[in-house]
Amino acid sequence: MSDLLRGPVEVVGAGLLGTSIGLACRRAGVQALLRDTSAENLRTATGLGAGRVTAEGDRPQLVVVAVPPDQLGSEVVAALRRTDAVVTDVGSIKSAPLQVVAGEVAALAGRYVGGHPMAGSERSGPLAASAALFDGRPWAVTPHGTAPEAAVELVEELARACGAVPVRLDPDEHDRAVARTSHLPHLLAVLVAGRLADAPEAHLALSGQGVRDVTRIAAGDPLLWQQIVTLNADALAGLLEEVAAELGVLRDAVVAGDRAVLGRLLSQGVAGTRAIPGKHGGPLSAMGSVYVSVPDHPGELARLFADAGAVGVNIEDIHIDHDPGRPVGLVELVVDEARTELLLESLESRGWVTHR
Repeated sequence: MSDLLRGPVEVVGAGLLGTSIGLACRRAGVQALLRDTSAENLRTATGLGAGRVTAEGDRPQLVVVAVPPDQLGSEVVAALRRTDAVVTDVGSIKSAPLQVVAGEVAALAGRYVGGHPMAGSERSGPLAASAALFDGRPWAVTPHGTAPEAAVELVEELARACGAVPVRLDPDEHDRAVARTSHLPHLLAVLVAGRLADAPEAHLALSGQGVRDVTRIAAGDPLLWQQIVTLNADALAGLLEEVAAELGVLRDAVVAGDRAVLGRLLSQGVAGTRAIPGKHGGPLSAMGSVYVSVPDHPGELARLFADAGAVGVNIEDIHIDHDPGRPVGLVELVVDEARTELLLESLESRGWVTHR
C-alpha cells in the first residue's frame, strides 16, 4: 500500500471502469468502497471482490466518480458536498464537469482533480471489469488552477496504484487531445462500419483484417458516445471540418485519377501512423511481420507462441484473420524487423506453414 494513498477509496459507479478501479485498488492493498444506484451492479461488483458497499460513517480519503458523462458534473458535486475527500473522476471529457463544479460549489472546487484513464472495452458493466485493465496505460490527470498539489499527487498515486502511468494535462488541452486521438477516430470508424450494415453478403465474404481493424471501435455503446461527442463538440468541430475538406479533396482525386494528390494524401497517412508513440511511449522501431497458418483448434496458439519463444524472438503484436472457407486462422506475428528471418526459419523447421 502507498504511503500517500491510504484509503479508503470510494468508487461511485460500479460499471466497467468503476469495478476495475475497485479490483485494482484491492490488488494494491487499498480498501475500496462501492456506491451505485443499481443494486445489481453492486451485487456483481462486490461478488467479484471489487470492494464492499459504502456504509454510514465511512470516510473515504478519495472518491472516484465513474458514471456516464452526462452525470459526471452532478455526481462530482454530490461527492464534494457529501464528503471531505479529494474527488476525481474517470470521464473522457474534462472541461464540462469542471464547469459544473465551479458553477455550483466553487468553494469546494479545490478538492476536485479530473482524471481520465486511457483504457476501456467495447464491453460494458462490472462483468467486463479487470484489475489489469489499466496496467501500463496512460491516465490523464487534469488539475485546474485552485487544486492544491497534494490533491493532484493523490490522484496520480491512484493511477499508479491501478498500474497506470499518470500524465498531467490542462483540462482544455486534454479535451483537444482526446478529440484528435480518440473521439475523431471513433466517429470515422462509425462511418466506415455503417457502409457495411446493408452490404451484399458476397461483399462481406471478402472481409479481412483490414476492415476489422478500422471498424472495431465502432462497436462502442451508442448512448455513451452520444454523450461524449456532444460534450466535446467544441474540440471536435474543427477536426471534423478538416477531415470533411480533405475528404472532398480525396473524392475529387479519385474521380479524376489524380495520382499526385492521392500520393500526397496516402503519404500523409503513413506519416501520421509513424507519429504515434511506439512501445513504452518511445519512438517507433522497425517491425516486420511473419504470417503463420494455424489450425483452429485448442492449443495451437499456445504451441506457436512457445515455438517463437524457444528461439528468443519477442512478439510485439499479433493479429488473427480467420479463413472463412477452412478451419484455419492466419496469424500475423509482428516482431523486430531484424528477427523476422530467424523466426521464419525457426517456425518452418518446426512444421509451421509461414510466409512474409
